Amino acid sequence: MEIERATIKDVPDLCTLLDYLFEQEAEFKSSREAQTRGLSEIINGNGAGDILVLRQASEIIAMVNLIYIVSTAFGSRVAILEDMVVLPKYRDQGTGSKLLDYAIQFAKEQGCKRISLLTDDDNYHAHRFYQKHGFSRSSMLTFRITLSD
Repeated sequence: MEIERATIKDVPDLCTLLDYLFEQEAEFKSSREAQTRGLSEIINGNGAGDILVLRQASEIIAMVNLIYIVSTAFGSRVAILEDMVVLPKYRDQGTGSKLLDYAIQFAKEQGCKRISLLTDDDNYHAHRFYQKHGFSRSSMLTFRITLSD
């Protein structure tokens, strides 16, 4: 298994992984068009973020996104971890742990001082997974507004 940055040619396979992720998320629905735009923006976004993929042979079996912003609280770059997903047949085999551990180290190497992430409130499996890797629950709540044209 090998972990590397995704390239634009990986977008169709990444969209397939996102289909699995969005099947289990309450707030989001899968849209190939939107996913392709978003993934392409991250890959070609001049430092906006990195998509890390875990390959077995030539197949992408897992992915995670690190989106970068500057935090005034830290006075430095921080990351938002998004779209952590492993193909179903590779789950519960340490695949996700290997990718997440790599992503944490990768974020440090990119100068990040914190990683934040969101999960569904009732996704206890994900909560335990992230806590096992050193994440702790924040007392802050997420509020959203969708802006349309």
